[in-house]
Amino acid sequence: MADVTTDKLRKRFAPDRIAILGGGPGGYEAAMVATDAGAHVTIVEEKGLGGSAVLTDVVPSKTLIATADAMRRVNASTAFGVRFGESSENNYYETEAWADFSQVNERLLKLAHDQSADIHTTLEAAGVTVVKGKGRLKPPHSIEVTDAAGQTDLIEADAIIVATGAHPRELPTAVPDGERILNWTQAYNLTEVPEHMIVVGSGVTGAEFASAYRRLGADVTLVSSREQVLPGEDADAARVLENSFARVGVKVASKSRAESVERTEEGVKVTLSGGRVLEGSHCLMAVGGIPNTEDIGLDDCGVETTESGHILVDTVSRTTANNIYAAGDCTGMMPLASVAAMQGRIAVAHMQGEGVKPLKLHHVASNVFTSPEIATVGVTQEQADSGKYQADVVKLDLATNPRAKMMNIREGFVKIFSRKGSGTVIGAVVVAPRASELIFPLALAVTQKMHVDDVASTFTVYPSLTGSFSEAARRLHLHVAEPSE
Repeated sequence: MADVTTDKLRKRFAPDRIAILGGGPGGYEAAMVATDAGAHVTIVEEKGLGGSAVLTDVVPSKTLIATADAMRRVNASTAFGVRFGESSENNYYETEAWADFSQVNERLLKLAHDQSADIHTTLEAAGVTVVKGKGRLKPPHSIEVTDAAGQTDLIEADAIIVATGAHPRELPTAVPDGERILNWTQAYNLTEVPEHMIVVGSGVTGAEFASAYRRLGADVTLVSSREQVLPGEDADAARVLENSFARVGVKVASKSRAESVERTEEGVKVTLSGGRVLEGSHCLMAVGGIPNTEDIGLDDCGVETTESGHILVDTVSRTTANNIYAAGDCTGMMPLASVAAMQGRIAVAHMQGEGVKPLKLHHVASNVFTSPEIATVGVTQEQADSGKYQADVVKLDLATNPRAKMMNIREGFVKIFSRKGSGTVIGAVVVAPRASELIFPLALAVTQKMHVDDVASTFTVYPSLTGSFSEAARRLHLHVAEPSE
């Protein structure tokens, strides 16, 4: 009887009309959950469903990276005894793979377009109303939509979710022109592999593009303002990547800032702090993002933002205004599509009165799609070293793994953190090809608070890279205090 009463209360107070501003992962995932719950849902999106994640960021960039990785595997296959072309008296004529950039970009843009269309079809089939146009919040819970012709319409709702995403940050002394000086949304305009790409910014985006362009055949110089590439990642993992960069010929200008980028007759000129000048054919600016929160009516509705322009939200996606939620890169949480989607789903569950598990960022598995990839979850080495978490740590190089030897993997490792004394798995780092696929079992262990013995006693395939997971867990068992009798 109590369950029936609870269901009636939820139905009574749950919003019947939900309007969503922005069609990225935070928006369309929320829309699917809300319409399944019986709400009438409207999404307002100006550029296309999927947002920048699908149209200009994640899907196209990871498709480009997949092409680069395919070239890496082809060019490395001679180490396995693979030969190309005809042979004459046991002498094989070999050619290095090359990228047809026009076809590469045509394919990735088509994939992005098709993915956006698939999302649109799925939402409409589920009963979601999709409105194309530029949206602006109107108090208390409405969105004014202006279409391409300048006509306006007002969408009234009981609750709103803001999921407007972000756009590339630009420096006034390095304004992209879409031809020689590029931001990450313009990188797919190129018809040929750049002769020499200068990448400014050594965070995730910069490192990924630097890795991909080098594998695609371009000379690459990465400008890093820090001493370490990927300053926010595990230091051991960053060192592996730096060694990989050095091995394949990526030049790193460390502890340098780009003061300006100018277009020249034949390419670009990048002036660094201290006066050093780099010359190349192209420059890719990867210096962060800015939330799309300006002039969308947040102040009028009482929605507060930070100094950086991000919308203030709590762990259940609430803003400072009643019945207005926010999700994705427009908030101050981790700028990942998976986090945006989870924020959107949590927002709907909260407004519907369902049981909600607040967002826990230390449960988020993330990946850097370089070569090799770097995947992480939970507690970091820095947090363990600082004493914030009392942890035992085991790190195993993949060079000892039999499957890695078969695959000619010479760099990478598995690192697992367990809580000192209890043996609970609280963090992990994987550096390897396809680390993004390998991190899931360790993310599961962190989220479900599994003991290292649970990981160690689970069968793994032999031979496999995941065999190193169970081996690391077995070694961590030795650090766990035995219970006293």
